[in-house]
Amino acid sequence: MVNTITKSALATLISAALSTTVQAAGFALANQSGSGAGNAYSGSAVAVDDASVVWFNPAGMTALAAGTHTSAAGHLIAPKADFTDKASRVNPALTGGNLDVAATTLTGTNADGGNPALVPNAYVVRSYGDKLSAGIGVNAPFGLGTEYDEDWIGRYNALESSIQTVNVNPAIAYQVNDKLSVGAGVSAQYLHVELQTAIDSAAACRSIASAANSGALLTQCLARLPALSNAATDSKATISGDDISFGVNAGVLYQATPATRVGASYRSALDHELEGEVEYDIDPSLQPIVTATGITRFNTADATAEANLPASLSVSAAHKVNARLEVMGDVTRTNWSSFESLTVKKVADGSLVTDTRQDWEDVNRYALEANYQYNDRLKVRGGVAFDETPVPSPQLRTPRTPDTDRTWVSAGANYKLKKNMDVDVGYTHIFMDETPIDNVNPDNGYAIRGLYDSSVDIVSAQLNWSF
Repeated sequence: MVNTITKSALATLISAALSTTVQAAGFALANQSGSGAGNAYSGSAVAVDDASVVWFNPAGMTALAAGTHTSAAGHLIAPKADFTDKASRVNPALTGGNLDVAATTLTGTNADGGNPALVPNAYVVRSYGDKLSAGIGVNAPFGLGTEYDEDWIGRYNALESSIQTVNVNPAIAYQVNDKLSVGAGVSAQYLHVELQTAIDSAAACRSIASAANSGALLTQCLARLPALSNAATDSKATISGDDISFGVNAGVLYQATPATRVGASYRSALDHELEGEVEYDIDPSLQPIVTATGITRFNTADATAEANLPASLSVSAAHKVNARLEVMGDVTRTNWSSFESLTVKKVADGSLVTDTRQDWEDVNRYALEANYQYNDRLKVRGGVAFDETPVPSPQLRTPRTPDTDRTWVSAGANYKLKKNMDVDVGYTHIFMDETPIDNVNPDNGYAIRGLYDSSVDIVSAQLNWSF
């Protein structure tokens, strides 16, 4: 089956998957098929339209017609994350405890952290006799891409954040009887993370002088770097790492009546042990101080971190109202409480590079949709969904994931080009309420306070071919 996807096509898919941007709650990517895009991914565990069932519910592979089915999709995701400042501040300890607004106000611009991207998926399913089917999917189930201007006001909390995945998921399915099918699979998932933050060089210089208890050094700092929160003299820290981890998935599909089917699909958690490094780009104004004191704090070093990606469970139902109209709905539970903290340590001595509390919560996603078979060639779709945010409070919301509750409104269509080939198209707009953030970076004491005005537009297309 894998041979039906050429090496060049697979390379293209993986390359594009490494440019993902968050558009579901947390940093999950819901867009895993072009057919589901038209109905907000409602009824994902009972939809049996094409080869993408290998991902959503492997048991559904037995519901496809005999033969081989292939699907390849692309999703253009265009997010907006406009930030408006509301009294962000530097660490008051740097101003001698002076809480005067003029003394503590951060300087910088407002920004849009949205980062457009193309997200691909590809699937192949083949039947083996009347009861057994097997398939494989390649996709990007998690992704994050927020990128701010280098002079934006929240740069000391986050500049650039990138979480990239490529997931390869083979699966098998067996039809137990005329009503019941079961399926299961395994996932091999590659994860790459890159996080960049600005360093206030003036604050770092004062910290070095204080640790050395040197008035002369402090005088040099004030001469070289007199102003806190000066983007022109900022340094930078970049944390990067990757890992490959493995998980399992399973599903069941039950045809309760000729018009009604129900299904459930489970995906396990994946625990990544990231290995990488932390690199520093020190501004020339600060470098002489670092060199003179001989400190190693800003040396490039190997680093490790854990990334515990959540388990999820979807329960879905579909009902044919008549020969043309079908309605579906589902509830998906995602265990985001596995994401407790963002902790990175240096390998050499175990010292902390960053330790940011997350304390995310388990959440639900609710969705409803309708499919209408307009004629022999054209099916139209529509759907809505409500996606809860796992971020529990403005204090735990960060500029890396300025997440909030999301309402999806989707529309789409399937058009049959010929007997064994059809295309799906879909459009989604995701609405989000104005979102407050009041986050203090525990690593440096800088606070980002303000409001995010966010939304997402997604255009999807998929080609299906069977033989």
